[in-house]
Amino acid sequence: MIFNVQSSARLMVTALLLVVFLSGASFAAAASVSLSPKLGPPTTKTTATGSGFSAGETVAITFDSATLATATTDGSGNFTMALTVSKSAQPGSHAVQATGQASGLTASTTFTVQTNWPSFKNSPARTSVNAFENTINPGNATSLSLAWQGQMGDLVDFSSPAVVNGVVYVGSFDGKLYAFNANGCAPQTLCQPLWSGATGNDITSSPAVANGTVFIGSADHKLYAFPAKGCGKSSCSPLWTGTTGSAILESSPLVVNGIVYVGSFDKKFYAFAASGCGKSTCSPLWTASTGASITSSPAFANGVVYIGSQDGKLYAFRASGCGAGTCSPLWTAQAGSSIVQSGPAVSNGVVYVGSFDQDLYAFNAAGCGQSTCQPLWTGNTGPFISSSPAVANGVVYVGDGDSLFYAFKASGCGAATCSPLWTGQAIGEQAAIISAPAVADGLVYVSENNGMVMVFNAKGCGTSFCFPLTQLLTNNEQIVSSSPAVVNGSVYFGSADQNQAPIGRLYVYKLR
Repeated sequence: MIFNVQSSARLMVTALLLVVFLSGASFAAAASVSLSPKLGPPTTKTTATGSGFSAGETVAITFDSATLATATTDGSGNFTMALTVSKSAQPGSHAVQATGQASGLTASTTFTVQTNWPSFKNSPARTSVNAFENTINPGNATSLSLAWQGQMGDLVDFSSPAVVNGVVYVGSFDGKLYAFNANGCAPQTLCQPLWSGATGNDITSSPAVANGTVFIGSADHKLYAFPAKGCGKSSCSPLWTGTTGSAILESSPLVVNGIVYVGSFDKKFYAFAASGCGKSTCSPLWTASTGASITSSPAFANGVVYIGSQDGKLYAFRASGCGAGTCSPLWTAQAGSSIVQSGPAVSNGVVYVGSFDQDLYAFNAAGCGQSTCQPLWTGNTGPFISSSPAVANGVVYVGDGDSLFYAFKASGCGAATCSPLWTGQAIGEQAAIISAPAVADGLVYVSENNGMVMVFNAKGCGTSFCFPLTQLLTNNEQIVSSSPAVVNGSVYFGSADQNQAPIGRLYVYKLR
């Protein structure tokens, strides 16, 4: 009897070990697939790596329900395949599945289609173009509606949103930088910030996000660097600050190759190390003097950084500096009057900037071989330009101080003075356009101080004068000097709502 019990016990243990062994073998044979990178804009090149399939079998890789590619596994059942995300892939999470055609084994992961708009006018060249937008187009723009609002302490004046890794950043006149979930806070439509960071005075500068840090200027004479992910609290302190001689007003930081560039009202242009200096307060790597205050935002192309000054000159500096603490320009170019708030844009070897003499100027971005350069051509507009130009598909767009919006041929007209291809104006109340246009998927968006963002067909309307396809309105506030960021099927811009305190607002429009 004892023998039989012991025998039964041995059989049970053997059976359990067999089950564990078989289960382990099953887990070992499970297929897997991963992507690197796992997120990015449409047309992103990513690498799929799979394992656990049968040796030498064909594996079909699908993106949502469409077959994206096929791969053949090696003798160990592994594969590596380069993939390209479709140009038409919409923002959001997409299922990626690998299926062995012989074994039937499957593995899945996700790819997130997400485009960033990291700074004022998007790119270092400040052309203000989103080449990846594929949601809002001329055919459906009239279906844009207010999706949600972000609440801030005061009016958003000039500060323009940056959108990076699912977070939207914008500055307010209450002296704070605000960070919101870029997707809102549904089911609510009035959203509170994820966090904010206080400075010592007004913010009219726009944020720039690079390598996990968000930079913004303040009227308190400082450049601020905050952690882009926040600090785990509702109010965050800066990582470090950079001291300037006067207020940083509408000049918005530009981050290129580990250097942050910004202009100040003390007539100086500043370059700081983006990584800081190991202390709470940092001095610049180098500075450069201009003839008057700077409220223009810098642009970069081909190793040169460009900035306008209220002395009426465009300055070109070597972006790497000059090996000294104070640098001289490579060359300057004379406009007819002050360059006030208009920031240069660089495209196809030409740098464009607006002047208070009502002209748009086009200069050779490489200079002219002399210390002072003349324009390639000018385009005449209304009473003044403080709008920053945008450049896309051979057209340069800019607004004037008398409510008109202009589209010029970017290559000029073969003469010294050029007329626009077409002009546009809002329907209804008129006011100055002092923002920078944004261009995305056949549309051009421009904020106007009449409580709206106008949306035009970027190609015009077939005549010399056009009305917008649609107009995106604020609530109870006329000032819309914040330039729109158009990204991931959303239009972001700052303003206010004077009837609901606290009045500061981030407005976000989406398709219905």
